[in-house]
Amino acid sequence: MINGTDHKGSTYNIGRILAEKLSDADNISEIFLPRDFSDFCCGCTCCFSKSEDKCPHYQKLRPLTDMIDNADVLIFTSPVYVYHTTGQMKAFLDHYGWRWMVHRPEEKMFSKQAAVITTAAGAGMKSAIRDIADSCFFWGIPVTYKFGRAVKAVNWEAVSPDMKMSIDSALEKIAGKIKSRYGNVPVPLKTRGFFRIMSLMQKNGWNKADMDYWNTKGWTGKKRPWN
Repeated sequence: MINGTDHKGSTYNIGRILAEKLSDADNISEIFLPRDFSDFCCGCTCCFSKSEDKCPHYQKLRPLTDMIDNADVLIFTSPVYVYHTTGQMKAFLDHYGWRWMVHRPEEKMFSKQAAVITTAAGAGMKSAIRDIADSCFFWGIPVTYKFGRAVKAVNWEAVSPDMKMSIDSALEKIAGKIKSRYGNVPVPLKTRGFFRIMSLMQKNGWNKADMDYWNTKGWTGKKRPWN
């Protein structure tokens, strides 16, 4: 779970319910922002032009990157802040621009699933979800489930029992889909097509670090990070 706030409100609780439908509590790892990572990208472009380990925040980010890479499913939670994700979630995702398919995607991402969960008292869920789901797609994650709900409350305790039952029912369906695809996540045509375009670009790319990475992986040829 990657939580866009330290506060354990409605969004966090919904994410935790989904996580516990998928795994035992002992197997759930959590990142809380900004507690576990609070730095802003400084725009030095070193991660793009040289290597991700040249980022001035690399040492802080590395343990979190390892957690992401080792997870089977990524659950992002963020309450709506002025119709978007939280600033701390955005700052965290900004540090992974180098992992977008246009640069140096991590092949493990192409076998994962993700869920993006957000709530608000009233509105803004769609745009908040997109803030995160865009990164999921460009990281190469084949399937991202999106769940947004206007809970009509400012904390989890104030959410009505009927609303909680409705949420649980929806999460049960999402959990069922995730389980059914575990170990065999289909890579959609959109991802395959975008990856193909990137592979053609990287044959004679503008950025040597990216071009070398793709050539080393064999992705400028017929090899792909999925089966």
